[in-house]
Amino acid sequence: MRSWLVLLAITCFSVSFSQTSPNAVNSFNSMLNSCYEEFLKLNPTLASQRGDYRYNDQLENPAGQSYRDQSKSIYRRYLDSLKSYSYERLSPRDQLSYQIFEYAMQRGVTAMQFKSYLTPVTQMFDFRILFGLMGAGSSNHPFKSVKDYDDFLKRIQGFVAWTDTAISNMRQGIALNIVQPRILMEKVVPQLKAMIVDTPSKSNFYKPIINIPAAFSQQDKQRLTDAYTTAIKEQIIPAYSRLLSFIQNEYLAKARETIALSALPNGKEEYEFQVKSMTTTNLTPDEVYELGKKEVVRIRKEIENVKQQVGFKGDIKAFYIFLETDPRFTPFKKDEDVVNAFHKIYDSIKPHLSAQFSVVPKTAFEIRPIEKYRAATTAANYMRGTPDGSRPGVFYFPVIDPKKYNYWTMEDLFLHEAIPGHHYQLSLETENTDIPNIQKIGQYGAYVEGWGLYAESLGKDLGLYKDPYTRMGQLQGEMHRAIRLVVDAGMHSKGWTREQAIQYSLDNEPISEANAISEIERYISWPGQALSYKIGELKIKEMRNKAEKALGKKFDVRAFHYEVLKDGAMPLQIFEKKMDKWIQSQSK
Repeated sequence: MRSWLVLLAITCFSVSFSQTSPNAVNSFNSMLNSCYEEFLKLNPTLASQRGDYRYNDQLENPAGQSYRDQSKSIYRRYLDSLKSYSYERLSPRDQLSYQIFEYAMQRGVTAMQFKSYLTPVTQMFDFRILFGLMGAGSSNHPFKSVKDYDDFLKRIQGFVAWTDTAISNMRQGIALNIVQPRILMEKVVPQLKAMIVDTPSKSNFYKPIINIPAAFSQQDKQRLTDAYTTAIKEQIIPAYSRLLSFIQNEYLAKARETIALSALPNGKEEYEFQVKSMTTTNLTPDEVYELGKKEVVRIRKEIENVKQQVGFKGDIKAFYIFLETDPRFTPFKKDEDVVNAFHKIYDSIKPHLSAQFSVVPKTAFEIRPIEKYRAATTAANYMRGTPDGSRPGVFYFPVIDPKKYNYWTMEDLFLHEAIPGHHYQLSLETENTDIPNIQKIGQYGAYVEGWGLYAESLGKDLGLYKDPYTRMGQLQGEMHRAIRLVVDAGMHSKGWTREQAIQYSLDNEPISEANAISEIERYISWPGQALSYKIGELKIKEMRNKAEKALGKKFDVRAFHYEVLKDGAMPLQIFEKKMDKWIQSQSK
């Protein structure tokens, strides 16, 4: 399923307090907590991500009918529960929670009418890939204790069940003409082949054994080594082999030549829903497309200004080639040089942070390069810390070859993924006990990624972008997200071809053809998701401009940033109303 907001349906939560009871507020928050607990029970891998290891021996099956039935029940049940509470009698914070929760449950109900479960495998991101990262020790499942190792052996059984369910679902999809584009599934084949090894010790799932803690007893080490060897040989490799055989011998011949979600039965309606869901607005595909084109024109003019500032004489495409190929932009010789450069960026912004932020996270922060074995397939990212502080927030970035690492894109990347981007937003949310846990696991990428992209625009105020080429890095980041609006809506609602979208990217940003292909195929496989960044950034900037205009000299950027961040991630349509109320309160 494309929506991760799915919950376990157990005994229906009943409301016994009257709306006038002083216990009504406690009852409302108890309902939200009940929902959160059900959610974690249905989604054990997300519980692990949250640092809650109660279900570490379990694995959900999001492709299964039972999972969907439980999800549908919970959405409807909790929407009914909301009717038991008087919105007007709740506190302002609970009113906000009410709006966000109602939005999430209603979105879940709407999502259930679509049949995305019939296309559970893609080249970009699916449950198979998530499980592979987990099993290699690169994701949510810890491998620190003997119990951790034993728990994962049980999770392997769940993965085998998911694999067989996915195959069954795809067969149903063939019968209903709901299948993936062939161009994507051809990329899945080598991914699967890489997981099928002739010796268990060569498997990524053997890495926990290679890294087994020295403190384990010799007896446990031998027992776990034998158990993992057997599981890889008798469960994991056969599961991947069955999936590979099905895709090669049965599915590829039935895969479609089209790329648009709108080409599928009910696909036009599903894409319109995905646009609204991923942007958390009421924007239509046409509106997104036109907005993207306007942004591309605006940003292109700013890039032209930078080109003139540095005295480059060629056209903009020649400028892009220059930025990608000139050796002055790749000064690093060792991995440590890149790591040190990110630390230097961090040191540069530290003196300026207090002028922009009155409240900062307590969660520890670290800068780490991605492990070499997955650097080629993993983009820079941020992993949030755990609520108890046992795991820091980490900014990860890949360094495949330090001699090819481009410095002019580093400052905006750090601002987005690290500080004050995802580390500030996610850590402040995690630390704030006033925010219901169910809100903290909601899928509000337009807010989260919108904040990350907005954070890139703060570089000058934080002592960065002194070099016009690093300012170009910020503009390139903006342009990349603006292009997404055009090509995503273009492919899924306006009949654009894959090749047309690739060329549009090559014409408007400094990107290699290989990277352009990878990006465009990402948008094909995950319709609407890439719209969230630019739409969220524009909404935050819109609210800042509105506040500056309304408040004049009374505008305080620190207070504005605090208001943006203090209540956690939420749908943009709710965020806008919240910020409007704040502006009104500040103007009095």
